[in-house]
Amino acid sequence: MNKTKEINVVLIDDHKLFREGVKRILEFEPSFNVVAEGDDGTAAAKLVKENNPDVVLMDINMPDINGIEATADLVRYFPDTKVIILSIHDDESYVTHALKTGAQGYLLKEMDSDSLIEAIRVVSDGGSYLHPKITHNLVKEYRRLATENSTGTGDRGVEYRKPLHLLTKRECQVLQLLADGKSNRAVAETLYISEKTVKNHVSNILQKMNVNDRTQAVVTAIRNGWVEVL
Repeated sequence: MNKTKEINVVLIDDHKLFREGVKRILEFEPSFNVVAEGDDGTAAAKLVKENNPDVVLMDINMPDINGIEATADLVRYFPDTKVIILSIHDDESYVTHALKTGAQGYLLKEMDSDSLIEAIRVVSDGGSYLHPKITHNLVKEYRRLATENSTGTGDRGVEYRKPLHLLTKRECQVLQLLADGKSNRAVAETLYISEKTVKNHVSNILQKMNVNDRTQAVVTAIRNGWVEVL
């Protein structure tokens, strides 16, 4: 019998009520351990050094040292620790800045608990995870830039080639919905299937496309014209 991997988490957020809510969610997961928490960026390095966590959940807006600056320090001095940014901002500039700094995930505080758990697991295993709304915004921007740089006729002239040589028809539908920025729950509701079935489809898609996470899958699909981004 395989033992579930233990994931140690440090929470950094200056809003105590929000921090307590996240901690309570994580403590319902048997394999998750919240080993420390802090209320500003200056505490992050100290807590990571003392507790050696797998993942740090980092608020982006904090006094003194903000989440981006604290992330840069953690990436420099503790490269084995993964950082996920928590934010209320879905603006592309915030996201790209965080990812360039070295964060492996960017989540909006509006996300549901199941997605939070999934994100931590993915990042802990070495992948990256963006809130579905963030993914949708980024691929829309990618499509806009690609269209501007193209000598073709623009979106109306693009022929979207469904990758039926690689994926099943249902997997193509799931891939399109991921590109639309839908969560697993929203995909399940749209296709009238269970979330477990959606997770199985996503896992198959990642394996067949030889990518590590859904963000890479969507970007690859955009590049190949396998999905439409409106």
